[in-house]
Amino acid sequence: MALALVAVVVLAATGVWNPFPGVWEWVDRSEPISEPDVVWQQRVGGTPKSVTIAGDTVIVEQRTRVEARSLATGTQLWERKADWAAVSGGDRDPVVAVGKLLVKGYELLDPTTGVVRRRDDDAVAVWTYRNLLLDARCFEPTDCTLSAWDPRGTAPLWTAALPGVSTGLFADNPHLLGTRRLAAPRIDADAAGPEPVPPLLGFPVDGRVHVVDTATGRVVQNVEPGRDERLAVIGGRMLRITAVSRDGTCQFAISARDPATGQEVWRRAGFNLRTADNAGCPQREDPQGARNVLIGVGPDGREAVLDGYDGRLLLVDAEGEKLLAVDDRYALVRSADKSTIVGRELGGGRVRWTRPAGGKAGAALTPYAAVIAEDKPNRLIALDPRTGRELVVLRTSANALAVGPHGMIIGEGREIGYVRWGAGAAVPPAPPEDGGGLPGPGATGGVPGVEDSCGPKRELCYQGDDGDE
Repeated sequence: MALALVAVVVLAATGVWNPFPGVWEWVDRSEPISEPDVVWQQRVGGTPKSVTIAGDTVIVEQRTRVEARSLATGTQLWERKADWAAVSGGDRDPVVAVGKLLVKGYELLDPTTGVVRRRDDDAVAVWTYRNLLLDARCFEPTDCTLSAWDPRGTAPLWTAALPGVSTGLFADNPHLLGTRRLAAPRIDADAAGPEPVPPLLGFPVDGRVHVVDTATGRVVQNVEPGRDERLAVIGGRMLRITAVSRDGTCQFAISARDPATGQEVWRRAGFNLRTADNAGCPQREDPQGARNVLIGVGPDGREAVLDGYDGRLLLVDAEGEKLLAVDDRYALVRSADKSTIVGRELGGGRVRWTRPAGGKAGAALTPYAAVIAEDKPNRLIALDPRTGRELVVLRTSANALAVGPHGMIIGEGREIGYVRWGAGAAVPPAPPEDGGGLPGPGATGGVPGVEDSCGPKRELCYQGDDGDE
């Protein structure tokens, strides 16, 4: 055996015959991460921090670099050194913002070629949306400007003055005062990709909240919260959430105000938005919800969904039921006996579909699919959120990393793969148009060219005898 090994080494060194690459390829070969198999499977350079479908490409953000791969084949298209990366734009016009931590500026790259489309040398923070990109730059600690850009534009749409930025506002998508999404095991929180920009955004600066109209850039409010208050900007309203400790419990009240006039437009008492987590009632968390809706617990102990714009009750769970996911259209609810997941329509609670699921199953809603993660056995299931029709059923322990109009990216460790709708399921319906069927910013604000005559939840566009838009 020793003589044979020496002979192989000599042959490899002289270039006559080298078996080692083939042997290493066999040792390093990856097992399929799902059954049925994915369209393609690739091993990336490091464990992904985020994965986003950007048009015909997949953007993989890692700790010190970002890479793009073909959505069709998984082939690497380009790679760049970067500490952070974020995708802006829709399915037809995406761009990738990249930058380095603690270094001013960023670059906007074409997702297919990696070519720099625009470079900025002064911005300290970037926010990426489906139809807008925002950046902030500071000339002095108390003299900053916020600029809005079309994702592929070369000149800002507007600029607004801010008296400084919070010390936590840097790199990509730093925290603003909005909603906090429900978490789901094995489903990435940002699997849906960039969302349309809300009509109003709340910027925390030095203990105050500056409310900016994203259509015009006008700062419509500059408010300091009270001692027992937490402020949030949701659905075109500024919410003042009060939590006061009385008789050993927290007593809550919500006051929603029109940011243009400061007048109260709706109020609810006794509704717990889960912003406080102990009897002392300090509010350290944003309210739970998504886009224009809020999730909380009513005075009767049942979970409910509120419209942030007008305070309407859009859904009230039965006793023992649990909300797993919500957006502006639907809610996914686990039944009280923990045996099924129910898809319900907001605004009336109409049941759209019901599916058996284990008591530990998690779920998330995206514009293109409702994703359910089950264990024992491990499965990822994607459904049409409107009808419950199966788009894909996978036997896998991988995570759902990104969801697009035609399929989703799953991953485990450094392995990622793409599965198209229809794998192991019925023929899927046609994907939604660009925008994913999501409502526009609404009558209280938005970006130029976005239809806003339907209200923040498109409630004025309600059509059809069967309750469908």
